Amino acid sequence: MRETKPFQIPKHLVYEAYKRVKANKGGAGVDGKSLKDFESNLKNNLYVLWNRLSSGSYMPPPVKRVEIGKADGGIRKLGIPTVADRIAQMVVKLQIEPEIDPQFHPDSYGYRPGKSAHQALQVTKQRCYKRAWVLDMDIKGFFDNIDHELLMKAVRRHVKEGWHLLYIQRWLTAPIQHQDGLLEVPQKGTPQGGSNKPSFGKSVFALCI
Repeated sequence: MRETKPFQIPKHLVYEAYKRVKANKGGAGVDGKSLKDFESNLKNNLYVLWNRLSSGSYMPPPVKRVEIGKADGGIRKLGIPTVADRIAQMVVKLQIEPEIDPQFHPDSYGYRPGKSAHQALQVTKQRCYKRAWVLDMDIKGFFDNIDHELLMKAVRRHVKEGWHLLYIQRWLTAPIQHQDGLLEVPQKGTPQGGSNKPSFGKSVFALCI
């Protein structure tokens, strides 16, 4: 019997998202479960995730806050989602990215499919033969201070599917669990991913800005 759900999410999409997350590797989130732990009961875990996403009942767990030192002596705050949540994020990312990515300028290389830092360096090298200067700019704390309301306004300009918008909104306001166990509900900003890959907040939301 075919299962009827409020949101029609193909099961194969969830499996494809899992394969992408597996390729990216990465550590465990607040639940302490590694990718290997998730795979120990893979079929059931993927079904449960699909079922919750399709029913609209999926609620993102807290994001684990990790702080690492920067070369200039500052602190970089990272957010590590659970393995299951990374898969859920990837489900949405796979569907909205083809529509949003073409909006980027050709010289935009950050966190885009088929783009890399090595390509950016190669283009920079070629242009340095033509110009004797480089312009370097950085917006301090940009991802930590993104206005949620303005971000969702930008997202809605490109994303129309109801369940995409539902879960993007939930990811924006997912609690952050600090190293002392304290939970914080963010009022602004999106978490930056750990060493595994940039998080959904940085890679997908950045597409809509």
